[in-house]
Amino acid sequence: MSAGNSASARAAAMRAAARKGWWRRVLAFMGVGGRATRRADARAALWSHGAAGEEQTAELLVELPAQGWVVWHDLMLWGRRFNLDHVLISPCGTAVVVLDTKAWRRTWTTELVHGRVHCGPDDRHGQIEKVASYARAVAAVAGLHPAAVRPLIVVHGSPVADGFLQAMTPHGPVHVLSPGFLVPTLAGAPGVPDAWRARALAERVGRVLAPYVNRG
Repeated sequence: MSAGNSASARAAAMRAAARKGWWRRVLAFMGVGGRATRRADARAALWSHGAAGEEQTAELLVELPAQGWVVWHDLMLWGRRFNLDHVLISPCGTAVVVLDTKAWRRTWTTELVHGRVHCGPDDRHGQIEKVASYARAVAAVAGLHPAAVRPLIVVHGSPVADGFLQAMTPHGPVHVLSPGFLVPTLAGAPGVPDAWRARALAERVGRVLAPYVNRG
């Protein structure tokens, strides 16, 4: 599945649900929506914004397969309902990267405040912890050591202080990057390329992943 497809589908479903019924469709056509329709449109706009961010991340990652990386987009773990924006297998075959895309307010800076990730005045650390839990779940389901699955977040829009943050969570550290730091950070990861080992790890992880399907 391509990057951003699930988020785009969710946005479309929200807009369609808000207009369900003959009279709502007429009002929507006339540009006169009810309160519920306006709320749904606002939520849908956020999902569409997120989908655009995922597509931008996918464009950044497009050069990595030539360097031996395996790159997947828009996935889920078997038996789990959360969306994995991007999953990468390192060329050395020793690391899995669970990469999450965020599209935050561009007029606010993303930074650490007393050890917690904030975007401007908003505490976003709960989202950081959630991505760390996704990585831990991938490790558990795939039967890998937790240290082998590394959570990473790239933030579009909001500038990340110094381009790179390391945030601590109950599940371990999470690196939060600006888009310009993403590919250099991945490409500069230590390890000797090992095509056989990378292929074996990709097959192992691929068996527990599936294209993401939103179930509401």
